[in-house]
Amino acid sequence: MKNKLTSITAYFLELDALKLINRRTYIDGGVRVENSAEHSWHLAMACWSISRSFEINLSEEKLLKLALVHDLGEIDAGDTFLYSADRGAAHIAERACVKRLEDHRGNAIQDLSELWEEQEAGESVEAKLLKAVDRLLPFLHNISSEGKTWRELAIKKTQVLKAHAFIENDFPDIYAWMLDEIQLAVQKGWLKDA
Repeated sequence: MKNKLTSITAYFLELDALKLINRRTYIDGGVRVENSAEHSWHLAMACWSISRSFEINLSEEKLLKLALVHDLGEIDAGDTFLYSADRGAAHIAERACVKRLEDHRGNAIQDLSELWEEQEAGESVEAKLLKAVDRLLPFLHNISSEGKTWRELAIKKTQVLKAHAFIENDFPDIYAWMLDEIQLAVQKGWLKDA
């Protein structure tokens, strides 16, 4: 049992490394940036809440699992900023990391890669909600910090609209709220009107 616990706790330390991955998203109105582990917890809670608020027919268990595995690949790959030019290749290193974690001797969750692939594909109702909320949360933090990240990186309205356009099809109420907030951000100078 001691060797088994040694492997299990070594795996837990591997997972703990997600706390070291800082994102570009400022929390609490701009106090500091969040790390990916904080984001994963926030994402799980927000998805769970929205699924109930909107009375979406889905598997809450699957939704929460998808949220928990969503950013695991960042342990090795790091976080790729939404508006980054090299965003297209991020999934390669992330996929390899998730496979490495799945194969770890201390891991008992044998479907990590399968769950990660499902959230990556974004086709199930759970994955669609996850993708929408994954975009909603940093957006919300930008609103609460008066566009701190947007202003620092000179993000344009067109970039934000393009990055969030997919939400309109599956969650039009969320998208409509975001459009109102984008207009406010432009009016206040938090987003460039271009």
